[in-house]
Amino acid sequence: MKINLAALQIASVLALGGCTVLPPQPAPAPRGGTATPAPKPQLPAPPPRPAPPQPQAPRADAANWRDLPQTPGSWTYSAESSGSAVRFGQPGAGPLLAIRCDRTRPAIIVQRAGFGTGTVPATITTSSTLRRLTATPTASAAQNAAVAFEITFAVRDPLLDAIAFSRGRFMLEMGGAQTLVLPVWSEVGRVIEDCR
Repeated sequence: MKINLAALQIASVLALGGCTVLPPQPAPAPRGGTATPAPKPQLPAPPPRPAPPQPQAPRADAANWRDLPQTPGSWTYSAESSGSAVRFGQPGAGPLLAIRCDRTRPAIIVQRAGFGTGTVPATITTSSTLRRLTATPTASAAQNAAVAFEITFAVRDPLLDAIAFSRGRFMLEMGGAQTLVLPVWSEVGRVIEDCR
């Protein structure tokens, strides 16, 4: 019985040894050539990267708009039949911008020359406010000719006060025209008050 027990133990150890899993062996290379490697699993292609943003001219909402150079020129106040007006420009040249009080509407009109046949986007930035607006042409323009564009405000619009009390300057951007960085002088506030 002892012999049978020892034989049984040896048989069980041999049986367990037969349960060992061996890794699969590569197939032998065919004679006279090289073995072809097993195909690698294909990973999905990464999505295309978006194009890097193109550099743009400084925008009104950029933190550094106050560092832009001021547009050369000065303000000139004048009385008109329908109200008063202030114009910004250099002596001997046409105005770059006009702010008019029109008591017949009543309204404050910001007028700027530009190019285009329809409405264009505009932005006015002050030290306290940034507002996106729409400028409307006052007449049809001949091909490649400048035309006056207007932005009309109610006389109590808070943006007018933001312009009059802006810290030293305000900015006007309008599609089809040069960006203007304008000084805040008392003449601007006077026209606004004339309409109220």
